[in-house]
Amino acid sequence: MFFVFEGLDGAGKSTQIRLLAEALREATGDDSTRQVITCRDPGSTPAGEAIRALLLDPAAKIGMMAEMLLYMSARAQLVEEVIRPALDGGNVVISDRFLLSNVVYQGHAGGLSVEEIWRIGRIATKNLQPRLTFVLDLPANESDKRIDRPRDRLESRGEAFRLSVRDGFLREAAVDPENIFVVDGSQPIEEVHAEIKTAALACL
Repeated sequence: MFFVFEGLDGAGKSTQIRLLAEALREATGDDSTRQVITCRDPGSTPAGEAIRALLLDPAAKIGMMAEMLLYMSARAQLVEEVIRPALDGGNVVISDRFLLSNVVYQGHAGGLSVEEIWRIGRIATKNLQPRLTFVLDLPANESDKRIDRPRDRLESRGEAFRLSVRDGFLREAAVDPENIFVVDGSQPIEEVHAEIKTAALACL
């Protein structure tokens, strides 16, 4: 089973990934044949971490097309090295971002063709798709306030870009509501987790 978390930076993905992983490990109990594995995209492989460092470096000068393809390269390695072997072994995988991020950040907000990004993404991942994607939705100004560290290259693109990113996530969720589950990220952490846990357990 493959779950993905998406949303603006600052929406609470890291916290909710940790809580869901704990809940799923508890739900599997003594079933030692099923592990719950978490990863991040880009990252979680040596190649992916190197690409991540480049992509998020505020000093890096990278065009939108090159940016999209770098994400795809990191993701292809992540699928081959981490996600696919884990799923083939009967495990649960929870990823911090996946293909939908490319569609939204470089497509809806960045001006590239959304359809082309989906097509390239399916090639890069060998058509691997999450069972459910959780989008933690939060107003752009609220998510921005939650970031209490130096901004990376994407986070430094300003409010208009963040507004387009949020709109992109909501548009994609409206197109595919069965597979993209929007959660109000402004709720208390426990309430957000309860919604996500219920939806995830229903998939197992």
